[in-house]
Amino acid sequence: MRQLSIALLLALAPSAAFADGEMPQMDFSNPLTLDQVFWMAVIVVVLYLLLSRWGLPQMGKVLENRAAVIARDLAAARAAKQEADRAVALLTATLASARANAQAEVAKAVADAKAEATAKAATLNAALDAKLAEAEVRINAARNAAMAAIKPVAAEAAGSMLVKLTGSAPAHDELIRRVDDALAMRKAA
Repeated sequence: MRQLSIALLLALAPSAAFADGEMPQMDFSNPLTLDQVFWMAVIVVVLYLLLSRWGLPQMGKVLENRAAVIARDLAAARAAKQEADRAVALLTATLASARANAQAEVAKAVADAKAEATAKAATLNAALDAKLAEAEVRINAARNAAMAAIKPVAAEAAGSMLVKLTGSAPAHDELIRRVDDALAMRKAA
């Protein structure tokens, strides 16, 4: 009510200030001006009462509802963010665990493959060493057989060369001993 009285005083104040006729719309001696001011005051009071009793409370309810919806949405968003953060942390931990397990499996597979390769290499080396030893035995046997086969031929060739050079035949035992000495020296060198 206090605001209504202030509004009426403000409406009447210009009439006192401009009564000398400078502003005809403020000439309150005219009955139309008084009627217009009266109806303006009635309309302002009715609008004020409608807005203060019904319109503004409705707007207040809408604003309160909107604030409640926003608060509820913000709370839901915070909860969803916390849940998402927990899910990201769980995913990160799971990925780290899976990565560590995969690296351990790869390391184990590499170690197993190396051990298997080492075992196969040792087996192959043993087989190759056995084949090499067998081949050396066969080579030595073949060499000894060849040397044994060369001895009579060398002795015969040396004897025929000595006969041609000296004209006399050497003793067979001496010739064999000298061929053996020459072959032993060749073998040592």
